[in-house]
Amino acid sequence: MRGAPTSKKELVEIGERPILWHVMKIYASYGHTRFILALGHEAEAIKRYFLDYEPMNYDFTIPLGQPDAKAYHQSNGEENWRVTLADTGLDTDKGSRIYRAAQYIESDTFFVTYGDGVGNVDLDALLAFHREHGRLATVTGVHPRSQYGILDVDGEDRVVGFGEKPELDHWINAGFLVLERGVLDYLSRGDDVNLERETLPRLADDEELMMYRHKGFWRSMDTFKDALALDLIWRESAPWKMWK
Repeated sequence: MRGAPTSKKELVEIGERPILWHVMKIYASYGHTRFILALGHEAEAIKRYFLDYEPMNYDFTIPLGQPDAKAYHQSNGEENWRVTLADTGLDTDKGSRIYRAAQYIESDTFFVTYGDGVGNVDLDALLAFHREHGRLATVTGVHPRSQYGILDVDGEDRVVGFGEKPELDHWINAGFLVLERGVLDYLSRGDDVNLERETLPRLADDEELMMYRHKGFWRSMDTFKDALALDLIWRESAPWKMWK
């Protein structure tokens, strides 16, 4: 399973493609091409995006009166993707969304991530780490950067220099989780199971949660400013682009 609760934010474009597409391409570049999207608010917009995916992105010829006979003129590179769009309720919390979508999960081990964070995470290494430790869950951790620059001051409060936005010491949850089917037992209570505030702490208390350390690029899109920054990064270097 690739995906967590999605909203219209996931359709904000980075380099003329929705950020959700970028997240899916990261997984596909490692051969993971079966996706389950747990939909809530703005589910209709996301469904429409995938229903119109090929005609809106590629040249095609259509014999009028035979809409099923249209022929596309480019290979889109996503022909082998299988995308399941599951309505999981408007007010359902993240953990419960995963539980509701679990009926479509076919494997005992599966990925879960958010639809608004990108990074050059080595998914092969992440999965190997998860399998090696043998616990129920793995979360990818990153060192975030401060949103502020820093002042260097001496003992008399004289400013002696300025610093760029530093990397902070603590780790944060960057998504890119790997879960075993046993985690579903932690998610089965109603519609308000919160993944971050309830499920992950319970797994940690039960010594069933490990962290994979990612020290490469990662960034989430929480604001319009973030979207502009990611768009610029994509055009300049695209550090999460691990596909051809």
